[in-house]
Amino acid sequence: MPKVTQEYIDNKKKFIVDAAYQVCLRKPVEMVTMTDVIEETGLSQGGIYRFYKDLEEILSDVIAGMRLNYNIIDDMERLFSAKEELSFEEGVHRICDILADVMEKHLMDIQKINFDLTVLAINEPERAEKIIGGIKGQSSFGYLAEVAIPNLFKESRKRKYKLRDKPENISNFISSAYTGIEMNCILTACYKAPMGAQCKPRPLFDTLAKSIIYLCGGEE
Repeated sequence: MPKVTQEYIDNKKKFIVDAAYQVCLRKPVEMVTMTDVIEETGLSQGGIYRFYKDLEEILSDVIAGMRLNYNIIDDMERLFSAKEELSFEEGVHRICDILADVMEKHLMDIQKINFDLTVLAINEPERAEKIIGGIKGQSSFGYLAEVAIPNLFKESRKRKYKLRDKPENISNFISSAYTGIEMNCILTACYKAPMGAQCKPRPLFDTLAKSIIYLCGGEE
């Protein structure tokens, strides 16, 4: 019997993960079953379990792949390290433009799956932790909360702006606004919820930028 190479294993796993990703685009993630993935791949049940022990392990690899494709971190890092001198207000708008660009690009795919995972985390927290717990690397939302928002406060202090609320309140507001924009845009685009034509990422992120500038003591 010929030896199975690591390349063969990697290719098979990618094939399975890509199939699971396609299923997740059509169905809410919490409703996806191993049978769905098996049917999508055309493999036998044994053919799937040869490479993955369960559906959660497959979904974990789906999300790991999404983090590579849905990435605000590189653009944010380039913005923060740029030698170009921006005003605080320009910097905030640039940040929100990055968020809008990525959300517009992936609203019908990666954003939709991210939203489904949020719902899963609410309804089945232990299962959600099993899926995302072992994934290496920082999520885009994690970077926003842990790096981007603190950087805003740093730049605000540098310009001797006076915050119009407590830092923790502003931070929570930004995080809540981001997830609210994500949720409403996805409900409108993917699930046809009657949220109205105003639920499009760019104008909402523009309003968020103006709100951040005001709360951090800047002038729009």
